[in-house]
Amino acid sequence: MFIDKVHIHVKGGDGGAGCMSFRREAHVPKGGPDGGDGGRGGNVVVQADGSVSSLLDYRFKHHFKAERGTHGQGKRMHGANGKDLVLKVPVGTVVREYDDEGKQVGQTIADLTHDGDAVVVAQGGVGGRGNIHFVTSTRRAPAFAELGEPAHEGWIELEMKLMADAALVGMPSAGKSSLISCMSAAKPKIADYPFTTLQPNLGVVRSDDYDYVIADVPGLIEGAHEGKGLGHDFLRHIERTAMIVHVVDITGGFEGRDPVEDYRIINRELELYMEELADRPRIVVANKCDIPGFEDNLARLAQAVKEDSIKAAGGNEYADSPVNPKLFCTSAATRKGVEELKAAVGAKVHELREAAREAHAAEPHYDHVWERRREARERRFNVEKLSSDVFRLSGTQVERWVVQTDWDNEEAITFLQHRFKRAGVDRALEEAGARDGDEIRILGRAFVYESPRQHEDVYDELDI
Repeated sequence: MFIDKVHIHVKGGDGGAGCMSFRREAHVPKGGPDGGDGGRGGNVVVQADGSVSSLLDYRFKHHFKAERGTHGQGKRMHGANGKDLVLKVPVGTVVREYDDEGKQVGQTIADLTHDGDAVVVAQGGVGGRGNIHFVTSTRRAPAFAELGEPAHEGWIELEMKLMADAALVGMPSAGKSSLISCMSAAKPKIADYPFTTLQPNLGVVRSDDYDYVIADVPGLIEGAHEGKGLGHDFLRHIERTAMIVHVVDITGGFEGRDPVEDYRIINRELELYMEELADRPRIVVANKCDIPGFEDNLARLAQAVKEDSIKAAGGNEYADSPVNPKLFCTSAATRKGVEELKAAVGAKVHELREAAREAHAAEPHYDHVWERRREARERRFNVEKLSSDVFRLSGTQVERWVVQTDWDNEEAITFLQHRFKRAGVDRALEEAGARDGDEIRILGRAFVYESPRQHEDVYDELDI
């Protein structure tokens, strides 16, 4: 089964809790704090793997969770870190944020175009710190520790786009499947009716000089860029290919279509779907040249290809353009022109590979821009005024601090108050109009606001 788009829920491992402990030894009546840190939770990592060919592993299982960190112990014994969960996907997979409730696709997280490319999609929680970290000149025996940090979680979309060197495109029944079966060892379904091919087929072509991968993309129809005939499902597999091999049924098929019009329609659909495809290097193949009476159509198609070639070269008939289409005449039935086509595609693919290798070497490797953007987003918080004396504080980081706090420990609550102050929460509340005695709500808890200008400790917890 060929699966090329899935939605999965990922959750990192929660961090282990830090330990509140004091050293107890013979003849040491007042041992210092020795609570160990909790272990960090494992990350969920999506990694491109050249041996994986589809997203079938995620068709029926949709929830993935990394291992949590273990809790710290006394005698400065830190908890073990949780193991990362690595999800293998095909090379060419695009990873995006996904809103499962609204069924909306969000920002692109990563585009894994090379074997081994990886991205962390759900970061494990940091382990809570033991009480050894909270010793100060005035606090010699801290009787509190942090709880483990909750892990990141959420839905993501995985979309696979084939990583072929060349793609065979054209109208239904143009002979693309027959052609790929002649050029490679691929054995696609072949029949004399439209839309025989319902999923892309890949084949490895071995010519005298070069080997390359070619894709047989299911037939396109007019309106494919709008999704007609499953157009979007098919067109996205052309995005990755270095070049396009445009196959035209030179006989017009059993419908008596105009080959030149078919050629124009497919070019137009590719450009409307993605403007970049209009500039993609291509070769035009007039297929089924073994059937008598194709000469007039071939001459007309050759003229159309020549006009496009001149246009791509900026109007200069003799200029050489990288987009300049070449015309080949083939027959899958008699194998006429197939070897010449294989060699031409191979030479062009080799040329494009070398150019791409140089460009990739000059670019920095994927640097987790999305990860930094997410961290910046999580540091932000929002103050919402619910009524004249009630405010709600929300934000990923501040809410995580609340979850990490041991609410049965007064010292831990005091530490949270100082965290809020350093993060600028107090000033934000004051600017939003909060006054002494107002109620501040965070998650399931409420606090009484006291102006930081008058008091060092700004919150007292209310039981609600």
